[in-house]
Amino acid sequence: MPHATTDIAAEFGPDFRDELDRLFALRRDVRRFRTDPIDADLLDTILHRAELSPSVGNSQPWRWVEVRSPRCRGQIRENFARCNADALDGYDGDRARLYSGLKLAGLDDAPVHLAVFTDHELPQGHGLGRATMPETLDYSTVAAVTALWLAARSHGVGLGWVSILDAAAAHRTLEVPDTWSLTAYLCLGYPETTTDVPELERVGWQERTDPGARRFSR
Repeated sequence: MPHATTDIAAEFGPDFRDELDRLFALRRDVRRFRTDPIDADLLDTILHRAELSPSVGNSQPWRWVEVRSPRCRGQIRENFARCNADALDGYDGDRARLYSGLKLAGLDDAPVHLAVFTDHELPQGHGLGRATMPETLDYSTVAAVTALWLAARSHGVGLGWVSILDAAAAHRTLEVPDTWSLTAYLCLGYPETTTDVPELERVGWQERTDPGARRFSR
């Protein structure tokens, strides 16, 4: 028996779309967190929403690792500190001074740390869609992270994506299978403040640019 269909546009309506636009604007990459804990049931809800993400061949290659132990968190913090110092060496003058003043991770205050991996040897999906573009497994995980981000924000939880890490060292710290590759290290918690302006724009690092400059036709 075929599934019933509905008029999606009519089901959600303009008020919902306005709220969705607002959610996109408030998503923001959060670096400054309060230390209030996130309820375990709420974290489960957010993760279940992320599981609705699309994936190549319906492979669902993402692997969520909640980093709880002080040992692992400490090693990740040291990993970040080393990589951040190396990154600072790549700048000079005013740009170096600006970089040194940026808060680039919420590792110390965020109550929840999630390391998100992509499994590159999973049987699920039977290889569909990834023989010619195996990177679509990683893209699928990124899509799941985006869904997680929006779901979290809708509950007032902020998310910060930490990319200044040695992925191989993080892999060793977390002792995950060799077939997994680190896609994202995420800090989750309640933000100190809420804004629709990116922090890097507020501090003068990089403004948003005209969307038209990124659209092409052939």
